[in-house]
Amino acid sequence: MIYRRVEDYDPALIDGNIFCNTMTQQLSSSVTSAKRIIIVEDDLQVRETVVKFLTLAGYEITGVGSAREFYQKISESKYVLAILDIGLPDQNGFVLAEYVRTNTDMWIIMLTGRPALEDKLTGYNSGADYYMVKPFSCRELGAAIANLFKRLEKITTETKVELVAEAPVSEFALSSWTILSNEWVLLTPAGDTIKLTSKEFDFLMILLQQHKTVVNRQEILKALAYCVDEFGNRALESMVYRLRSKIDALHFDFPVKTSHGIGYCFVADITIV
Repeated sequence: MIYRRVEDYDPALIDGNIFCNTMTQQLSSSVTSAKRIIIVEDDLQVRETVVKFLTLAGYEITGVGSAREFYQKISESKYVLAILDIGLPDQNGFVLAEYVRTNTDMWIIMLTGRPALEDKLTGYNSGADYYMVKPFSCRELGAAIANLFKRLEKITTETKVELVAEAPVSEFALSSWTILSNEWVLLTPAGDTIKLTSKEFDFLMILLQQHKTVVNRQEILKALAYCVDEFGNRALESMVYRLRSKIDALHFDFPVKTSHGIGYCFVADITIV
């Protein structure tokens, strides 16, 4: 089924006053500064509706209709969040999500007409933080985005366990790991650099709030804005697997231990800068 009318996506958009007044009041209050978002959607009607809605909600959003345009835009500017359709004219959205997760720090919301379980699992395994199915409500999309940004602000401001005053990396003891929080970089005990995605960084910082103590899986899922269900658990496990692979490639033991059925624990010494 193809949805073309604005009202197919959100009944509230039929009334301009409801859209501007109610939605902006609900969402703009949570936006304290410009938040840069890019949406890749080949359906012009859908793309323009989302761009208009999120612009009125206070976000800085760019809309493109193809993967090619997307690659060009992200090479020119930095974005915090990518909203991806799967059925693009020039590249499958799952491939695009894998590229985003591997090469950028952006969060990912997949916005698609594919409701099948296998598609959802593929989306989460590709790196999606949320998977939303069309037809959708702009209010739900806006709430998901606001929640993601709130989580990011909370984690980055409240989880700096230890602050070292501008000491050069060479002064840190090589027996411990180091996180450069402003750069989202993890340094191994030997000084090797591991670039973290936003989810990997947030995951480690959550564990470091309770350093060397097991953090409950459900607590982690909620803090990372994952759904507390099978899809969320799959997404979390995939993210941990990718992080482990980065560290394994440098021939270091993974400093995060899994307590099966309970959660995760960061067991090594670490300094946060």
